[in-house]
Amino acid sequence: MAGMTASSPRPQTMAEKILSRRGDRAVYAGDLAVVEVDQVMVVDSIAQSFIERMERDLAAVPKFPERVSIVVDHVAPASTVSVAQAQKEAREYAARTGVRLFDVGRGICHQVLMEEGLARPGWIVLGSDSHSTTYGAVAAFGTGMGATDIALAAASGKTWLRVPESVKVTFSGELRPGVSAKDAALEMIRVLGADGATYESVEIHAGERFTRGERMTLANLCVEAGAKAGLVVPGGEILTDYGYDVPEWVYPDEGATYRQAVEIDLSALNPRMSAPNEVDNVHDVSALRGLKVDQVFIGTCTNGRIEDLHAAAEVLRGQRVNPATRLLVIPASSEVMERAMEDGTLLTLQRAGAVLGTPGCGPCMGRHQGVLAPGEVCVSTSNRNFIGRMGDKDAHIYLASPAVAAATAVLGHIALPEDVRAAVGA
Repeated sequence: MAGMTASSPRPQTMAEKILSRRGDRAVYAGDLAVVEVDQVMVVDSIAQSFIERMERDLAAVPKFPERVSIVVDHVAPASTVSVAQAQKEAREYAARTGVRLFDVGRGICHQVLMEEGLARPGWIVLGSDSHSTTYGAVAAFGTGMGATDIALAAASGKTWLRVPESVKVTFSGELRPGVSAKDAALEMIRVLGADGATYESVEIHAGERFTRGERMTLANLCVEAGAKAGLVVPGGEILTDYGYDVPEWVYPDEGATYRQAVEIDLSALNPRMSAPNEVDNVHDVSALRGLKVDQVFIGTCTNGRIEDLHAAAEVLRGQRVNPATRLLVIPASSEVMERAMEDGTLLTLQRAGAVLGTPGCGPCMGRHQGVLAPGEVCVSTSNRNFIGRMGDKDAHIYLASPAVAAATAVLGHIALPEDVRAAVGA
């Protein structure tokens, strides 16, 4: 869409363009790049290690405190004394260094940074969470790193990395009623495979399809194919409607080099579900209908936004959660929770029998708020169904859209929204 950057002699992908702009030269896949970092995000579960690296190993303070954010979200509120102590240390560190702190209840790191405008087109955002690929929804190069690399970035304002090759994923056609961006994302992971984009940038071409929230779902799940980054090409007014300034240079060049290119026809998709124990073990929901479910979880950085709660409430309105099934709903942020309060969504969910939780990650990584017992089956709107992910190693996790999760909660077994309507009609 845009021409090449001034310093680049040949066409570039989005990843190559962003890393070139934030560095000091044109770079291509395979090059090593040293780049300026626009935002460093630290979650509570790694905050102690980050602080140790900064103060004990580096004897440094953040070079740009305004570019560092600590988010208390993974175990919020604290579940044990040791977790409470770690969170206390994070608060004290933020107070003495001037970095931002988003405390218990503000929400999940990726959702919060997006709401606060701390991820923007063309930026580089490093997070101490693997799903930092989410920032690619707004054309930011977001990627996850460990405590040491995160600390070095905070101390120096820069990072280094190998420029990833790119995989081009093109979505064509239109989603049919009842099919969501989560279904499209799961299909993308099925097509690519769990290791099909290892240390690569998945560049998603979707035109003007998908809202910002839906693009977050797509970019979020890219890491489940092993991706270093997931970049959604800006389309139409999708991002400018949210107040983003989208520079022309951020668009990929015609003729850019991709290691692989795949196309997914949205009009051919049915509601999809990942079965245990790999995200790329994807099936039509209809093929898994009838399996008894003990717990349903709606939330996370993948599907805890207001449109996700709306989709669940649409199915649950006037219904009750099956007596043999638990339904846990956790909004992705306080902003999402407030909007759901204002428009009555939370009341609909509560009346249906949902248990509402503090904005945050909840049971997604199995540390609190709804962990699973041995043998239990859970349908979750999250992003991972690995062994032991949400509790006991013998629990079973199925990944689905909010609408499918809600229908499952009503009937007590894996189901589609039309199954609920048919049961009511009967």
